[in-house]
Amino acid sequence: MSALRALVFAAGKGERMRPLTDSTPKPLLRVGGKALIAWHLERLAAIGVRDVVLNTSWLADRFEPALGDGAAWGLRLHYSYEGPEPLETGGGMLKALPLLGDAPFLVVNADAWTDADFAALPREPAGLAHLLMVDNPVQHPRGDFHLGAGGRLSDEGASRLTYAGIGVYRPALLANWRDVIGGAPGSELDPPRFKLVPLLQAAMPRGLVHGQYHSGRWVDVGTPARLAQLDADLGAALSRALP
Repeated sequence: MSALRALVFAAGKGERMRPLTDSTPKPLLRVGGKALIAWHLERLAAIGVRDVVLNTSWLADRFEPALGDGAAWGLRLHYSYEGPEPLETGGGMLKALPLLGDAPFLVVNADAWTDADFAALPREPAGLAHLLMVDNPVQHPRGDFHLGAGGRLSDEGASRLTYAGIGVYRPALLANWRDVIGGAPGSELDPPRFKLVPLLQAAMPRGLVHGQYHSGRWVDVGTPARLAQLDADLGAALSRALP
């Protein structure tokens, strides 16, 4: 079986992080002594991933000087530049597919931090996607999807969890993206710009989207305050671990 590849979403403008992101893309902001994205690259390398595609847009020229070719983590980094405007999650994934190949691939949002073990995710999802779900944070109390029997995810249900921005996807999820998106704004562009959520929602009634619950730490590092709190927490944990 071919080695698992990964796509790290890093193209966002990080507008809620300003002024920190005026000159530094959010994934390169430092927390716990290293760039946010470095935490993910370490975890990907630890489970045997060797090829990682990084989609970029905002301040795209800052990534390669900071991360190089990935050799520092034992990885091969491939950069998928989307242009001056990000293509959203669906458009970004579609543009990156030629670099990801035909096999399932792992997806990670660069602007989140978690202690989740990526090795616990299936290399072959039962359907088209397998998502890591977490408790709803204060800023997102309604959650995203319902995690039901057999790990099936649904857009219906009173008890909902939040998608952690981490999952394993099959390229086939995007096969009929235009039928799902229709004439939504951005779909007429080349390359197209569209969100991934409608594709997941369309696949859920057919039982093609599954998930698992992560009870550990997960932080949507979306504001300077959350970044500062996470940095303090990680610093304190490191101090406790020292002899």
